Amino acid sequence: MSSITALRDTVAALRAPDGCPWDIEQTHQSLAVCLIDECCELLETIDNLDMAHMREELGDVLLQVIMHAQIASEKGVFDFDAVCDEVNEKLIRRHPHVFGPDDLDLKDSAAVLKKWDEIKATEKKNGKQ
Repeated sequence: MSSITALRDTVAALRAPDGCPWDIEQTHQSLAVCLIDECCELLETIDNLDMAHMREELGDVLLQVIMHAQIASEKGVFDFDAVCDEVNEKLIRRHPHVFGPDDLDLKDSAAVLKKWDEIKATEKKNGKQ
């Protein structure tokens, strides 16, 4: 079993009817402050170049993502796989210089960012982000 599968199974067990009362009560709204707190703690480790604690804080942010995806899955809205699929598709779409035609040659970061903004603007115009 992969680590991500094990974590997802743990979160599902925590939110199951016989799971943890606190976890079961959580909603997207109630977890919003937790997400903010965890992101702030992660940013602090980044600022301090504290790699040992960064790993821990990245895990805490990941837990927030999985909790929100679990709640959405329970409501039949979307699941963690859909979140992963969507961000993966977005990354591929917005990096045509890596995943697209060989003739697209973006030489530096400035050219990449310009192309990214063009793609993002087109997506926004077409209702896709």
